Amino acid sequence: MDRRLRIALGILIGVLGTAVLTLGIITGLAIASIENIRDLESLHDQESALPSQILDRHGRLITEFFSDENRELITIDELPRHLIYALITREDQTFFDHRGFSFRGTARAAWNLVTNRYVSGGSTLTQQLAGHLYADRNDFSLYRKVIELWWALQLERHWTKYEILEAYLNRMWFGHGNYGVEAASQFFFGHSAQELTVAESVMLVIQLANPSLYSPIRRPNQARNMQRVILNRMVDLGYATQDEVDLSMEQYWSTYDFTRANTSTAFFEREDRAPFFSEYVRYELENRYLLGTLNVNTDGYVVHTTLDLDFQEAADRHVRTGLARANSVYRQNIASRVSRGDDLVPVIELLALGFDTPNLQVGHSKQRHRARQEYQENINPLVDAITLLFGTGHDPLRHATRESYAQRRSTSLRSTVEGALVTLENDTGHIMAMVGGREFESRNQFNRALSGAMEPGSAFKPLYYAAAIDQRVLTPATMIYDAPMVFTADNGEPYAPRNFRNEWVGPVLARYALARSMNVPSVKILDMVGFSTGLDVSARLLGIPEEERSARGFERRYPVALGTVQVSPIEMAAAYSALANQGRRRTPLGIRYIEDRTGRVIMEPEAEVRREDRRSGAHQPVISPQAAYVITDMLQTTVTSGTLRYARNVAGGFDQPTAGKTGTTQNWRAAWTVGYTPYYSTAVWFGFDRGGTNSLGVNQTGAITTGPVWGQYMKDIHRNLPPREFVRPDGIVEATVTARQGLLPPADYSGRTIREVFIAGTQPTQFDRSDQFAQQQAPELVSRLRTSLDRASFSLDSSGPALHRQLDLSLDISPEGRRERTADREPPEDPTDDRWDGEGLPLELLQDQLDLTPAPWDDGGGVNPLLD
Repeated sequence: MDRRLRIALGILIGVLGTAVLTLGIITGLAIASIENIRDLESLHDQESALPSQILDRHGRLITEFFSDENRELITIDELPRHLIYALITREDQTFFDHRGFSFRGTARAAWNLVTNRYVSGGSTLTQQLAGHLYADRNDFSLYRKVIELWWALQLERHWTKYEILEAYLNRMWFGHGNYGVEAASQFFFGHSAQELTVAESVMLVIQLANPSLYSPIRRPNQARNMQRVILNRMVDLGYATQDEVDLSMEQYWSTYDFTRANTSTAFFEREDRAPFFSEYVRYELENRYLLGTLNVNTDGYVVHTTLDLDFQEAADRHVRTGLARANSVYRQNIASRVSRGDDLVPVIELLALGFDTPNLQVGHSKQRHRARQEYQENINPLVDAITLLFGTGHDPLRHATRESYAQRRSTSLRSTVEGALVTLENDTGHIMAMVGGREFESRNQFNRALSGAMEPGSAFKPLYYAAAIDQRVLTPATMIYDAPMVFTADNGEPYAPRNFRNEWVGPVLARYALARSMNVPSVKILDMVGFSTGLDVSARLLGIPEEERSARGFERRYPVALGTVQVSPIEMAAAYSALANQGRRRTPLGIRYIEDRTGRVIMEPEAEVRREDRRSGAHQPVISPQAAYVITDMLQTTVTSGTLRYARNVAGGFDQPTAGKTGTTQNWRAAWTVGYTPYYSTAVWFGFDRGGTNSLGVNQTGAITTGPVWGQYMKDIHRNLPPREFVRPDGIVEATVTARQGLLPPADYSGRTIREVFIAGTQPTQFDRSDQFAQQQAPELVSRLRTSLDRASFSLDSSGPALHRQLDLSLDISPEGRRERTADREPPEDPTDDRWDGEGLPLELLQDQLDLTPAPWDDGGGVNPLLD
């Protein structure tokens, strides 16, 4: 043998020996560094990250929680064969022949790199799975490849080929936050992996190598080209026919949605049938229950909630319709005001020119406003699209478009009517439905139902009315005089509430003062029960801790009687629910119990909440069952003949006993309706996130705007429920009283009487003598009038024809006569009188949402205009 050949052979043997020795050392070190290597069976115990499922009270899926891994497990037997063929074609064509490592595949990968013709990598499917499970795939070192190889050999020893394929397809990343082929199929195509076509299978498989490069959402052209390459390769290998792949390819791209946002991820496109409620549940899980190492996004919990998806669907539908109507009316109100202002512009401009007063020139200002509006709504989106296509993302034009969006967003917060709805089950406190805003999106996730701090207006009144009834200083038959009055607070601050149009009715019973939401009688009632008791009971019904009350506006000031405190819709629903539940307040809750991925119950939040209520004494009645029954009976009048009568008529009547109250805050900035049946309590709020001095308009009150939403929704959720009455406790008595003064009618009483309910011992004991007094005073009053006329030299026998025809001194000052003369300005004492609606407008006018006639019966909107 030639000497040079022997030297070369020796060098080669030495290099190979050194390589083998080095490989052996590295392999030994790798094996030594692997923990738990003796327990190879633990490979089967590897748990995949699973999303947590959120279920409604009937076990129906609301949504799933996951972070970067959206995963659903599926068995290999459920998958179509062409998916397996596509995977093998793309990633490992010798998969069923090798034992974890492929020299042929490694050589092919090297050749592809040299020729710049990448089709598949060098690692086998088994190596890829091993690397995913046991190595850092971001480490591109020989050390990591050795670890992958060793674990791949172990997987091949302990698992079958189909077990490896099943684990691979359920664990690997397919892009856009999806792990596993089932989750990926649902995300990309909207159906299960069991239904994948050949073209869809290939599209999923090519995501495995580089989802960012071959994403059909972000780079459809590149994805399509690679899809065609793999399909043709499958034909070459005999896994599919040419006609089959051509037809599948044509069907795939003929129905492809090119408008899908290129920022789509599984998280933001996940189905969520109650998004505001779901985020509330997520917060409770992460901040109260699943603490420490527990992860709601990956540990596969099953969370059983209190929500009813049927209720939620009805809530979404009615709130959406109501908000569309409220925003439409608001815009028309604004347009009406602007058009009236436009009529004055020429006159003002003429005055500015005539008197040389530039400050009066408003025409240019209005033009600038309209130009700004046109740019923000129509031009700025186009400019933004251009900067995205051709800009750098940091240029001044891009910055300007962002500022314009921010300004428009700020304007929207002040000029878009938002809404919230929440329903509680009275017996349990379960949250049955929750709507936190118009729509749940990345820029609108604030849950107004839970976290809103709004003034409730007149909807606050029943809470301290209940306190006054419980303290036995008020009954439904207590007569209160409605007339102008100035109240003086402890600090000397005067307060003079008024009714709208400054109209007063004189004597009125408490039942009808509440039903018609009269302001002066309400302030008098808070004065009767006292600030301390009235506000304390109200706050306890709402569930507001003592340390928060001052910051929420619970202060010894008379305006608080008209609802100037800060509350949320869920607190209002809970307070009214306590009235329906015999005075016992139930803590609202949304989670019943939680299971782990094996079905084992690990937590019971509902039981925990109830134990805490018993420990703290929160389960004790806030007011007596008797007081709760009486205020409930009064609030039923609000529905039959008061501010909620229009809502009842729109809903077509109620099949259950129903009680409630509306509220309209100062300057008509927000509208409320809160009400309940023996089953459920619901609060509805419409208003502005940043209202300031903005107003919904005088034609948008609680009775007109939120009342119909509440009424129709309550009618829907009570369908097919058996009739149920409010619980009537012991200690309730009934008595017949006069409709004018609420006292016992004497034997010869000729006026109208009503049947009234009382807490035993509070029923009236005095007789109503007003009828007798009127009859006694009538002759004397007529005599005084005649004397006054005589002194004025005014002859009753004058020959003036007009006098004989028009003058009538047959005065009828009986209660009946007074009612007849004042029928056009007093609210009816008869609850069935059709001449008055809940807020003083005829029902036919209420049907016209654009009617601007102010209501003579205030629902909280007629408070002192000096109040903030």
